[in-house]
Amino acid sequence: MSDWRKKCEAEWGLQGVAMPDGVDWKSVYEAKPLGRNLLKNPAPLGLSKDSPPPEPEMPEVPPGGPPRFQPDGDFTNWSTSTEVLPYDTSGIPEGAVICALPQFSWFTLEQVVDLKAEGLWDQLLDDFQPDIVIQDWYEESQLHESIYKLHVKLLGADKTTVIQEHRASPTEDLSVYSHNWKEVSHVFSGYGPGVRYVHFQHQVKNSFLNDFFPTRFTGSSVIVKPVKSSP
Repeated sequence: MSDWRKKCEAEWGLQGVAMPDGVDWKSVYEAKPLGRNLLKNPAPLGLSKDSPPPEPEMPEVPPGGPPRFQPDGDFTNWSTSTEVLPYDTSGIPEGAVICALPQFSWFTLEQVVDLKAEGLWDQLLDDFQPDIVIQDWYEESQLHESIYKLHVKLLGADKTTVIQEHRASPTEDLSVYSHNWKEVSHVFSGYGPGVRYVHFQHQVKNSFLNDFFPTRFTGSSVIVKPVKSSP
């Protein structure tokens, strides 16, 4: 066994896992694919979950100007899109005079992780099937009862075959103002052979009413652990 393969086996506790000769173990060791976040640019708004989300600024005079529907940030390595939602008038009594209504939008970010390009190898993914841990954080707010959605898919080599997926769409308690980071997480385990990509997508809801009110997020991660939760 090569010294580099021994280093990989010892550092990640992979005794008993198939580690074939055809793998460039020096490159694998230097890539350190196990235990690190495989998403690029995980905090594009420049925020950290270790500090409270910033309080919204309420200017004395509304700034005016054209409506905004997506936040400012450095979205390098993310594919982004914005869906402006129609006005919701369902809760307005008939005949009521309406001065202004908030307009909401979904801001979507997605990224595809190539597991083999990150240093993982076929036998590890197909036979050992290590846990793939998903984690994300968004700010609790009273903006709306639905302000965050997560959809993560484990894909095959063709990037279209979905081997396993997870969705989350939490509901907010509008009666309580906590304004903390809320964690959303999931562990993929025992997913079967063939996984080669992870498609990570989350959506946050923003609103515009004279000013822009975003739902902030941070700390998105896809981490492959050197363990498995099921036989």
